[in-house]
Amino acid sequence: MKKLMLVLSLCAFGTGCNSELERVKAASVKAPEKRNPAPDFTLKDANGKSLKLSDYKGKVVLLNFWATWCGPCRLEIPWFMDFEQQFKDRGFAVIGVAMDDEGWEVVKPYIEKMKVNYRVVVGDEMTAARYGGIDAMPSTFIIDRDGKIASVHVGLVSKSSYQHDIEQLLQ
Repeated sequence: MKKLMLVLSLCAFGTGCNSELERVKAASVKAPEKRNPAPDFTLKDANGKSLKLSDYKGKVVLLNFWATWCGPCRLEIPWFMDFEQQFKDRGFAVIGVAMDDEGWEVVKPYIEKMKVNYRVVVGDEMTAARYGGIDAMPSTFIIDRDGKIASVHVGLVSKSSYQHDIEQLLQ
């Protein structure tokens, strides 16, 4: 039931989005002294290899909590693939944390079909709790090179909002 309500609310948000709402929802990069450390985690990727967030220190990371059933999440994935390609040589990485209850059974075919070019792991309640509980998807954290959360985007925001934050942190 909780999952159904979340889906319905995200669908309503996704179709009712306008530029004013997007402006209000869009996050901006926090000043360095106001950033908190990104909670570390270790999860397995699609190949069974461990991914540890702290291994990405020194890079700007777009950490995206998503699910295969989430419409706005599906819209963002191609953007994140573009960012991975465009910025990877500048010390940038995308990590997708799939929150599907069915796990790899639904996630692996989905990422193969979409030809996702960044690492994806399957998250759990403990990982979500470390990030304050993921109450809406997508929820995206942009982490600076020091491993601190520089911005947070909840719900669907524009590709340009993400790109602005990424470029600011890559300077």
